[in-house]
Amino acid sequence: MLKTIAMWSGPRNISTAMMRAFENREDTCVSDEPLYAHYLNETGLEHPGAAEVIASQENDWGELASTLTSPPVTGHHVWYQKHMTHHLLPERDIGWVRDLTNCFLIRDPAEVLSSYTRTRGEATLNDLGYPQQLALFRQVEAWTGSTPPVLDARDVLKSPDRLLGLLCDHLGIEMHSSMLSWPSGPRETDGVWGKYWYENVWRSTGFQPYEQKPITFELQFQTVEEQARPIYEELAQYRLI
Repeated sequence: MLKTIAMWSGPRNISTAMMRAFENREDTCVSDEPLYAHYLNETGLEHPGAAEVIASQENDWGELASTLTSPPVTGHHVWYQKHMTHHLLPERDIGWVRDLTNCFLIRDPAEVLSSYTRTRGEATLNDLGYPQQLALFRQVEAWTGSTPPVLDARDVLKSPDRLLGLLCDHLGIEMHSSMLSWPSGPRETDGVWGKYWYENVWRSTGFQPYEQKPITFELQFQTVEEQARPIYEELAQYRLI
C-alpha cells in the first residue's frame, strides 16, 4: 500500500537532510519542494536562480495537486515529499493536501533567522513560513481528528535514530538503519536551486551532531523572532520526544 508523506517545514531547517534520510531507503522515492516554481511564478520574488527554478518544475496548481496525490511513476511504496509551508499561497485551494500523510518539521526561530538572514540578508515572518505552518497544522488536525507528528530539528540532530524511529512508528512504516547515513554529493532528485542552498548537505554523509551556534541577526529582525516564537512554541508542545 502506498504511503505518501508530506513533510512541511520552513527554510533553513534540516529539511534536505531529512529528505536524504528517506531517499536512502530502498522502498522510497522523494520530491524536492515541488511547489517552489509555482510559488516563485505567482509571487515574482527574486530568489537565487528564480527563472531556472520556474523553468524546471510544473507551475499549474491543478496539475501539481493531481500529480502529488497520485501514485509515483517510480512505483515505490513510500513517497516522501519535502515541502515548504510558505509555498502555500492563501488564494490556492489546498484541499488535496488532505490526501497526504502530513508531518511537520520545526526549528527554533532564532536559529532559523540567524541562518536565513546570513544567506538572504532579509526576512519577514511569512518568508520563514511560521504562520502558514501553524495554519496547516490546525487544518490537518481538523481533517483527521488527530494530532499530526511534529519533529523539532534540534531533537533529530541530538538523537536521529530515536526520532526517526518515533516518526516511522507514527507513520506505520518500518525504520531502516539506512536512513542514518547517505553518500555525499548532489542527487538527481535535488532541485536546481541546490547549488545555492545545499552546500552543507552535499558535504554530509549523515545527520550532523547538534551544536549550539552563536545566534546573530540584526536588530531589525527582532520583531520577526518575537512573532515567530509563540507559533514555534505552540507547535513544539506536540513534538515527538
